[in-house]
Amino acid sequence: MPSRLRTFLTYIGAVGVVVAAIVVLVIAQQPSSTISSNPTADTAQVANASLPSEATPLETAPLSPPSPNTEQSIASVARTQDPYPFPQELFPVIHEKTRAALVNIFCATSGGSFQSTSGSGVIIDPRGIILTNAHVAQYVLLAQSSRTDLSCFVRYGAPAQALWEAEVLYIPPVWVGEHAADITNANPTGTGEHDYALLRITRPAGDLSAAPEPIRIPSLPFDTREAIAFPSDFVLAASYPSEFIGGTAPYFNLFPVSSIAPIGELLTFEARSVDLISLRGVAEAQSGSSGGPVVNAWGYLVGIITTTSEGATTADRELRAITLSYINRDLVTQAGLDISDILSGNVEARAAEFEAKQAPALVQALVDELSKRSR
Repeated sequence: MPSRLRTFLTYIGAVGVVVAAIVVLVIAQQPSSTISSNPTADTAQVANASLPSEATPLETAPLSPPSPNTEQSIASVARTQDPYPFPQELFPVIHEKTRAALVNIFCATSGGSFQSTSGSGVIIDPRGIILTNAHVAQYVLLAQSSRTDLSCFVRYGAPAQALWEAEVLYIPPVWVGEHAADITNANPTGTGEHDYALLRITRPAGDLSAAPEPIRIPSLPFDTREAIAFPSDFVLAASYPSEFIGGTAPYFNLFPVSSIAPIGELLTFEARSVDLISLRGVAEAQSGSSGGPVVNAWGYLVGIITTTSEGATTADRELRAITLSYINRDLVTQAGLDISDILSGNVEARAAEFEAKQAPALVQALVDELSKRSR
């Protein structure tokens, strides 16, 4: 080998060693993140979600910005190792199963006292039990009362078509008490705390028969274990978004949308528990998506969409979903029963009991706020 060529190659090799050393040094000096981006990490930090909120449209209540005076990393949680005795599914399969259980909840009035509203939900029991947000279900609650001219329908398919009517099986009274005044606010605020509800499909839309045929609808299994959804795990989010579709009657041409994205943060309201998970850059970060499912790689429902930050496009926004573990824990606190307890009983009788004992006071609180607007 010519001596000049040998000298040149030796020089290049020495430069490469120096550059590699510099790169290693820079990487070693980078600050560590509060949330691990490693999908096989054993633990992750839980950040505080109880912060002041911004205003966004009703169907996707607001997300609060971090506070410089709030301690963000308040707890660590451990990953549930090997959570299921079977392998993960392909996301195209999960997509099909999720779409089959996804519904649109549409409410409108002929008298003009309400604006039309649209939200999403997911069927968690083949008898037609829907999990959605309280800020969506409050309109179904009002529609059950003869004191309003509101009608609500559970819609399905692409585009969404009104197939069923529904009633409230449970909505947390604490949520109504804290947010009744927001029903007259075009840009209500909230963190997502207590923002869940259960609906029961009662009959086909427009069917007034006393004894409709038993309902059997595709449903999603759910997982209420803590930290079953972890940072960097890929999940599928689905909904019937309505904010950016345009048109003179946008709610009448809604199509389901789904996205696959990694979980960002784990967040909590007050306790050292995982109450919310965050996603970024997904199409569901817009009005109408509230109540839509977030499903893990094994096909289990792990959260429902509840809030989004503001932004000109969905790519600029952060989406948050309350976890099934939070919903289950809060149900026990508020109602003395968890999701499985409710579903294992006579859901028709439970819905009738709720309507008789708790619904009147909740409807009154909402109607009182609406009457203030009409004065």
